[in-house]
Amino acid sequence: MRYCTNCLEPDTRPDSEFDEEGVCLPCRYFETIDQIDWGQRRRELDEIAAWAKERNVSGYDCIVPVSGGKDSHRQAIYCRDELGLKVLLVSCAYPPEEQTERGAANMANLIELGFDCVYVSPGPETWRNAMSVGFRKFCNIYKSTELPLYAATPKVAIAYHIPLIIYGENPTIAWGGSGGSKDGDASKLKYSNTLGGGDLTWLLEEGINPGRLFWYDYPSDQDIAEGGLRFIYLGYYLSDFLDFVNGEFAMAHGLSCREGDDADPEQSGNLQPYDALDCDFLIPNQMLKSVKFGFGKVSDQCSVAVRWGQLDRDEAIGLLQKYDGKCAPRYIEQFCRYIGISEEEFWTIAERYRNHDVWVGDGNDWRLRNPVG
Repeated sequence: MRYCTNCLEPDTRPDSEFDEEGVCLPCRYFETIDQIDWGQRRRELDEIAAWAKERNVSGYDCIVPVSGGKDSHRQAIYCRDELGLKVLLVSCAYPPEEQTERGAANMANLIELGFDCVYVSPGPETWRNAMSVGFRKFCNIYKSTELPLYAATPKVAIAYHIPLIIYGENPTIAWGGSGGSKDGDASKLKYSNTLGGGDLTWLLEEGINPGRLFWYDYPSDQDIAEGGLRFIYLGYYLSDFLDFVNGEFAMAHGLSCREGDDADPEQSGNLQPYDALDCDFLIPNQMLKSVKFGFGKVSDQCSVAVRWGQLDRDEAIGLLQKYDGKCAPRYIEQFCRYIGISEEEFWTIAERYRNHDVWVGDGNDWRLRNPVG
């Protein structure tokens, strides 16, 4: 396990890129920020907006996929107020047992800011069963839920003939993840590590009824082409599309954040109270990511903070060592109750997927073979 020599990005992230000097792709991209002609990018964005308006046959120029969080608020309001687009929000809702009250309130707040919204709510039992399969087969709580979260939007776009879908953060230039691009094109998002091109074989093999997977079935490339859809990352066109900027913006527009124990990084493995608000299962899932890849949410957050000069590398290392991969037992208990397993079984599955190229130790005493710093 190697780390970027500039930030804390690890090379264990699927599809990460490092150059011969050991610097990650997002850091190299950041070095070009001051050289980018942001005026030209805005003109490109205006041209895309004009393209969408010319093809409006439904009353909506674009869809903004939303969860109600910080990025959702920034995207929706920017597209409406800055680009003059007629925006339809599409939200794939978590089942009531999973969604936090905070998340529901934030989604309501966003709609109350003046937006139309289509809610997609896949059947709770299928959702639960698919989540259980994803956890057992991949040690990934969100392996299944990412499918409808992303597939719902192009399905709605095709059904209502809405030409443009505007996502937020580009995962490639933001943290080096798969499914993004080195420009504003978001058409390859379905080929990210988690979505896997929209493959449902692993769910069908476990006996899940294909008739219950409509919202999980990502449209084919042919259907998308025939629908004339265009996918972009808004983050590519804005110099300040960043967690801390979006968080401040969203809070100024009514976003409710984590408080108390839920905002304690020692318990949540999360430094930002405005991040991951709609579902608490993200917390154990980030811990599981650490088991498999050696890094969690704090690693991502610290790497961004180092690039933008909010932390120096030594400060970031201290935070990472203290909080990365942390998860209070109550979040694991909540997840286990939801899918109907014991905590013992949870840990049996988690340890089965522990990456022994990254971790060394025995039982509960595990440590990174090559810790940062």
